[in-house]
Amino acid sequence: MTTETAYRAGGSGRADGVGAWAVLLPAERYEAERLVHHDTLELTGLTDSSRPSTGDQVAVLVDAPPRLVALGRVRAPGRRHREDPDDPQSPVEPGTVVMSYTRRVFDEPVPADLLTLNGPVTALEPAAFRALADQLGPPPERRTWLVSLDLPIEAGTRAEAVRLFWSYVQELGPRELPAFVSPSDDELAMQAFVLGEQANQDPEEDD
Repeated sequence: MTTETAYRAGGSGRADGVGAWAVLLPAERYEAERLVHHDTLELTGLTDSSRPSTGDQVAVLVDAPPRLVALGRVRAPGRRHREDPDDPQSPVEPGTVVMSYTRRVFDEPVPADLLTLNGPVTALEPAAFRALADQLGPPPERRTWLVSLDLPIEAGTRAEAVRLFWSYVQELGPRELPAFVSPSDDELAMQAFVLGEQANQDPEEDD
């Protein structure tokens, strides 16, 4: 059972040489993390007094209401992307902390109502971090999925059709294009996803 004491925030953030922190994701960043897989999360705009250190543990949350969406650990300091956070190749500049994900639950957030945040980054007592992490339970078993994207494209040649395909994918991306996914051993169970959520692609069912 989790107690309110276990969720106490505002601690030193340090325990046995390893700190624990809660990071609050803005809504637009949460959407970006759900749409495209990222190995790391960049923590920007931090002051020296609220800066996690290398090796510290991080609980990533979204607000209204507070929910846990990921866990991670801070790696060596990195450099902040100046432009698109979805593009790891965009120009970067110094002055940030980089966290590597260790667990993601973006599609099934865990309630964290008992945790009070003091801003974008909050130092946690070790017990508070453990209480949050324990709610996740064991990770789901990994399996093979078939993911496809079908676009009708008018072109003069196969090569031109492929070029147009990638142009449309880059332009529209996961916010507009439906991706179809099914277990590798059950293609009849295919479902469409748009904006990271299951979407109905049968116009007859909408009527």
